[in-house]
Amino acid sequence: MLLIPCPWCGDRDETEFHYGGQAGVPYPERPAELSDEDWGEYLFVRDNPKGPFAERWSHAAGCRRWFSIVRDTATHEIVR
Repeated sequence: MLLIPCPWCGDRDETEFHYGGQAGVPYPERPAELSDEDWGEYLFVRDNPKGPFAERWSHAAGCRRWFSIVRDTATHEIVR
């Protein structure tokens, strides 16, 4: 079981959260100019590293706020 540190509520069980994917993915500067293939890549293609990975999480069963953490994908340790 993963214990996730919500910045507003403190450490909580992972069942209270929703995973939001990779953090820091910039929105396209000119979205109207993207092809369907480019949109597909923007929406669905993400990095999948083994080790530290920046992620977005929502505390859905608590304060309902979004925040970013860095989690090691091999050990599930919350790095920061």
